[in-house]
Amino acid sequence: MDYQILYPGAFPLLQVQLQSGESIKAESGAMVSMSPNIELKGTADGGLMRGLGRMLSGESFFFQELLSVGRHGEATLAPSSPGAIEAVELDGSYKLLVQKDGFLAGTSGIEVNTKMQNLGRGLMSGEGFFIVEISGRGTVFLSSYGGIHAINLEAGQEVVVDNGHLVAWPDYMRYDIEKASKGWVSSFTSGEGLVCRFRGEGVVLIQTRSPKSFGEWIRPYIPGGRS
Repeated sequence: MDYQILYPGAFPLLQVQLQSGESIKAESGAMVSMSPNIELKGTADGGLMRGLGRMLSGESFFFQELLSVGRHGEATLAPSSPGAIEAVELDGSYKLLVQKDGFLAGTSGIEVNTKMQNLGRGLMSGEGFFIVEISGRGTVFLSSYGGIHAINLEAGQEVVVDNGHLVAWPDYMRYDIEKASKGWVSSFTSGEGLVCRFRGEGVVLIQTRSPKSFGEWIRPYIPGGRS
């Protein structure tokens, strides 16, 4: 499948070219435009249990599937929030763990499931007990709030990331959730609280803005909001 990410930056658009019989699945509501020969339908993709699992991880129960019928077709897709779109190629050798709302679309060989975190990570991560798990062979398109930056770690290297800025990371990477500073008081007065410490090798994708921080910033300007 050929694709192009148009208008990279805050308001990108994913344009895909589908040959006859070719399809792509996307997050519910992602379609912006499509050729008249493309059939659009909602699908649970994997049945009831997988659909419920995706809901627990913050994704939609249904996907939308776009299938080109009879001839070549073109479609455009967009995420619901302002931010980047990043394409990641999966070869089937590992799974990609993604924050909630991070999945935009994937080719037909991509499977989107949920992974249950252990008790400690679920309570402390801020993302809950379930995160999105993407596997298979093909191209997955991720969306973020803000731009996407890749941190490449060699074997033995470490990086500390604020939880609210995580987008995705491979399942073979080791990571721990810990307080930002040595003491709890210092961690919370610094405005950071809890962070993730990743150990390489591997690539961690982070977003340049945090939805939670933006919500706290804009709240005083909303009628009825609190400062």
